[in-house]
Amino acid sequence: MEIQRIYKDRLWKALDFVLPPRCVMTGEIVDRQGMIDPKIWRDLHFISDPVCACCGFPFEFEVAEGDETGLLCGNCLVKRPVYASARAALVYDNISRGMILKFKHADQTHVVHAFVPWLRRVGADMLGKADYLVPVPLHRFRLIQRRYNQAALIAQALGRECGIPYLPDLLKRYKSTKSQGYLGYKERQQNVKNVFTIAPRHETVFAGKTIILIDDVYTTGATVKECAKALLKAGAKEVHVLAVARVVRAEFNG
Repeated sequence: MEIQRIYKDRLWKALDFVLPPRCVMTGEIVDRQGMIDPKIWRDLHFISDPVCACCGFPFEFEVAEGDETGLLCGNCLVKRPVYASARAALVYDNISRGMILKFKHADQTHVVHAFVPWLRRVGADMLGKADYLVPVPLHRFRLIQRRYNQAALIAQALGRECGIPYLPDLLKRYKSTKSQGYLGYKERQQNVKNVFTIAPRHETVFAGKTIILIDDVYTTGATVKECAKALLKAGAKEVHVLAVARVVRAEFNG
C-alpha cells in the first residue's frame, strides 16, 4: 500500500508539472487542483453566524450572546421545514455562481476539492452524527445530458474526506421536471412535488438513520424538502441538508 501511495504521489506531481493546476475562475496557476486564486477567494462571501437555527438563512443583525443556537427566521417560525437543519457555505452571488456553473456544466469537476473543507466547516455539527450522505438526484435524461450529477460528486468527495458512506442511488427522481432556474417559489414547489422515491434495494438500509442531503445550491428549498419528505416517509430518523451555496434573497427564503 505504501508503494502504491508513493507511486500515486509521483504520478500526480508529474501531471502537475506537465499540466499545472489552474484556478477554475481566473486560469491562474495554483498550488493544487481545486484551489481558488486568492483574487477570487477574497471576494467569496462565506455564511457565518448568526443564522436561522433550522434553515440556515443568514441574519443581517447581531443577536445577544447565548441566543444564537435557537433563533428561527420568520418562515421557519410560521412553518418549520420537514428537515432537521440546513446549512450552506457560501452566499450565492456572481462569484460563487460562476464557480458553481463551471463545476456543474463545464466539466470543471476538480473544483469539488475546494468545496469539501468549506462544507466540513459549515456542516460540522450535522456531519458528526451522519450515517449516510445522499445527493439530490437528477432524472436519468438530465444525467445523460450532463454526464455526471454534481451533487453526487460533492457527496462522494465529502464522504471520502469525512469517512461517511454515501449512497449515490438511494433517491430516485422518477419524473422529469422543468428546470427550476426561472421558476418562482410556488412554481418550484409544484414542479418537484412527489417526484422523488426510494430505490427498492435500499429500502431497509437507512431505517432509523441520520441522512445528510447534499446539493450544490439551496434556492427556495423546494427540492430538498421533497427529498426529505421521501426519506422520512421511508423511515429515516432525521434529515439534514448541506449545500455549497444558497440564495439569500428574502423572497426565496423557506
